[in-house]
Amino acid sequence: MTSLQASESEASLDVRALATSLYEAATTTTAIEQLSLSHHMTLADAYAVQASGAQLREQRGDRVVGVKLGFTSKAKAEQMGVSDVIIGVLHESMRFAPDSVSDVSQWLHPRIEPEVAFRLGSDVDLADPDADILGAVSDVAAALEIIDSRYENFKFSLTDVVADNTSAAGFVLGDWLPYADVAARLDLADLDVTLDVGDTRAESGNTVDILGSPLAALQAAQRMAQTYNLELPAGSIVLAGAATAAVWLTAGSEITATVSGLGSVRFKV
Repeated sequence: MTSLQASESEASLDVRALATSLYEAATTTTAIEQLSLSHHMTLADAYAVQASGAQLREQRGDRVVGVKLGFTSKAKAEQMGVSDVIIGVLHESMRFAPDSVSDVSQWLHPRIEPEVAFRLGSDVDLADPDADILGAVSDVAAALEIIDSRYENFKFSLTDVVADNTSAAGFVLGDWLPYADVAARLDLADLDVTLDVGDTRAESGNTVDILGSPLAALQAAQRMAQTYNLELPAGSIVLAGAATAAVWLTAGSEITATVSGLGSVRFKV
């Protein structure tokens, strides 16, 4: 699920060593210097480092359960100077139960944001040019994503964040709703989204801010998975991207994301 074709410049990079440094930064909660400050990486190199890191986790029994998109917000993409989304891998260890209480010290610079999540009911055959991820979706839910860069001071370039698995750190899923029922009664491109910290409204937005529609994000996920040789088997979770800015996740926080028509999901630290 995470094998990537090597780029020509990878020969000058020790991909496994870079992936190991990021893996150890995450598992020991110790920030490291941006890789781009000491290594020249193309985007393909960065995805190779990401894949190697995912393989490290899998070898330790942490199975892949889906993918997530980054830079689905036009404003965030412009801020980073990029014109396309990025894709990362979700692992089972990143899944947190709704209403659970977790220790914030397991992360370095954690932030949390509201998202729309999809679950695939059938495989998406990425070798088939006519494959359609929208036809494979079985369920949809409100979700929260925790992002946590492994770099010092939460500073990174595009290749840094891709190598660091798009800052993936955790996710919390609300109740799954049948996609067909939801699509029949709601316009997924126009759902209000709120993020509350305790009793305070921290952020608000709309799903139109996710590439114009979370469905467009799904199609982008299929395209990126094809480009970087990821797999999208039945049961995969796809996080479509954030509908608001992320907020800091601090000890004692109770975070609630609400997506109109999809319900709410809550997480505590």
